[in-house]
Amino acid sequence: MKICDKIEDVRKQVKEWKKEGLTIGFVPTMGYLHEGHRSLMEAARKENDKVVVSIFVNPMQFGPTEDLDSYPRDLDKDAVLCEGVGVDLIFHPEPQEMYPEGFCSYVDMNGLTTELCGKTRPTHFRGVQTVVLKLFHIVTPDNAYFGQKDAQQLAVIRRMVKDLSLDVTIHGCPIVREEDGLAKSSRNTYLNEKERKAALILSQSLAVGKELIASGETDASRIKQAIADKIATEPLARIDYVDVVDFDTITPVDTISGSTLVAIAVYIGKTRLIDNFIL
Repeated sequence: MKICDKIEDVRKQVKEWKKEGLTIGFVPTMGYLHEGHRSLMEAARKENDKVVVSIFVNPMQFGPTEDLDSYPRDLDKDAVLCEGVGVDLIFHPEPQEMYPEGFCSYVDMNGLTTELCGKTRPTHFRGVQTVVLKLFHIVTPDNAYFGQKDAQQLAVIRRMVKDLSLDVTIHGCPIVREEDGLAKSSRNTYLNEKERKAALILSQSLAVGKELIASGETDASRIKQAIADKIATEPLARIDYVDVVDFDTITPVDTISGSTLVAIAVYIGKTRLIDNFIL
């Protein structure tokens, strides 16, 4: 397995593979890898001849008061996990490699980025789209893999690929959870023991929503209220949002029908966690 920190080195290797007629699977990450990332790599490994993983804590997608400096990093541990899955190349650039002096080109989107996380993180998806598009140009993958936990990000990337006619197939992979139901996340490491227990309220509240829908409820406002009421039973939890939206357009819906995303963002102490399910 190779570890490259320069764009030209990644391009050189990928070009060699493509000359041999090999397919490229790509998993973009910010590192501090866990079982959720492993599931994406395993899907890529199964479906492609070569697998590239990027490990880059992208400063552009963090707001000025967010956790860029404290975001967990451990390249050595990440490399061991990647090698165990059979990853062929890790791209681990420094910020100045991705954004050299004078960088001033960005990718923006209307609509899909204004709801859910976009309400409180208005510059977040601009940073996500810009870095992902740049990574796609560097790696030129045939297939790219994203987790469903970041469901809005998945919808945004799919739309960007469609609108800009990019030659890559986007694969959404299921949420991977701890045994007690907490969605795997690098930010789970921020939680102390009491907060870790309190964080179970996310999956528990979504279970309430699922049960309502299974019983025949289709009124989005009632489903949202039931989820919010459950979250409110946890003193350490503070709601950022509870929303029911069309999964393709990320626009609010009044009634459950078609492809629907039920998504929540909750602060447990100072740590913001997200979770969801898709109908």
